[in-house]
Amino acid sequence: MPPSRKPPQKVHLDVAVIGGGIAGLWLMHRLRSSGLSRALFEQEALGSGQTVASQGMIHGGIKYTLGGTLTGASEAIKDMPQVWRDCLEGSGQVDLSAAKILSDHFYLFSSGGSASKVGTFFASKLTRGRVHPVSGDERPEIFRHADFRGSVYQLVDLVLDVPSVLDALSAPLRDQLKKIRSTARWQRDAEGNAVLFADADGETLEVHAQRFILTAGLGNEKILEQLGCRTPQTQRRPLQQVMVRHHLPHRFYGHCLGAEKTPRLTISSHPLGDGTWVWYLGGSLAERGASLSPEKLITEAQRELCELMPWVDLGDCQWATLPVDRAEPRQRNFARPDKAAALRTDNCANVIAAWPTKLTLAPNLADEVLALLHEDDIQPAGGDIGALQTLPEPRVAPTPWEKAFA
Repeated sequence: MPPSRKPPQKVHLDVAVIGGGIAGLWLMHRLRSSGLSRALFEQEALGSGQTVASQGMIHGGIKYTLGGTLTGASEAIKDMPQVWRDCLEGSGQVDLSAAKILSDHFYLFSSGGSASKVGTFFASKLTRGRVHPVSGDERPEIFRHADFRGSVYQLVDLVLDVPSVLDALSAPLRDQLKKIRSTARWQRDAEGNAVLFADADGETLEVHAQRFILTAGLGNEKILEQLGCRTPQTQRRPLQQVMVRHHLPHRFYGHCLGAEKTPRLTISSHPLGDGTWVWYLGGSLAERGASLSPEKLITEAQRELCELMPWVDLGDCQWATLPVDRAEPRQRNFARPDKAAALRTDNCANVIAAWPTKLTLAPNLADEVLALLHEDDIQPAGGDIGALQTLPEPRVAPTPWEKAFA
């Protein structure tokens, strides 16, 4: 339907969140006790993009210590697994008791002697309580095979079923979640503030907010460009993940230790509706895979798995890949950010651009945004969210493996 020619209907909110991934939904929950009028706007489906493409890992940073030392990244997120566990138990800042846990632990495994240096580090007091070695029947089933010669460590990390987290977060917010069309556009008003225009069933909504919080991942870049903002700038770090549909009994969640300071391979397991499971492969494999064709990457993944787990029969597996761009605030030399970031823009006083940078840090991002709202003394001024009822509610996005193996 073409945009309406009627005068736009003005809608005023205290806070408008743009982007319905876990970061945006988490922030909406944290705003519930603020008294601020609020709504979340999503252009596609809840979690579409980076959220449903994640492996669901809530990690405490041990994977960033594979060089044998603590790092800024490892220390920034060391407490996050407990923050999430409290929420999963219904006693945290957000109630996630309805979400599903795929695994209470994540593992780190090595092949042969590759863990000697990092094993010494893991035994030190610096990582006490965050990682410990396991052997014998304590190991995941896949590493109880007689041919396995490496070491296995259990981490405090956990793995969540991301769609169930999206369901748990979105269910109490239904009347505040609004789907907008791809024709939505941004302008600056006479005072230099951002205004959102969204078409809805024969009319145009003109949305004003004391603060627009951008949690749209890759979409942040486009919005900032439309508003003429020069800062903050964004960066993209591309991946190409591999999906392996199988009938194996092994549901594994872990990193493979390699020669680099990042995991050689990261494996998570996810259910399909027909009872089969998918191994979702990331780590250095996915980073290298960003520059490979899907066919070459699948061949590389098969070679890696056969080398690391030669006793596992991959004969009747189905394979697919998923390109993913990780959107982040620009860093010097395009380095990986250590922390979540909520940043004011240079020429729109009512816009905050936000990136969790990692699923794990969604709670931290909400803290950062709330701190900025407090600094700016944003107070409830009322709102007319009822005027948004002509906008439909967005659904939860399907997972990449549901689409790949439909």
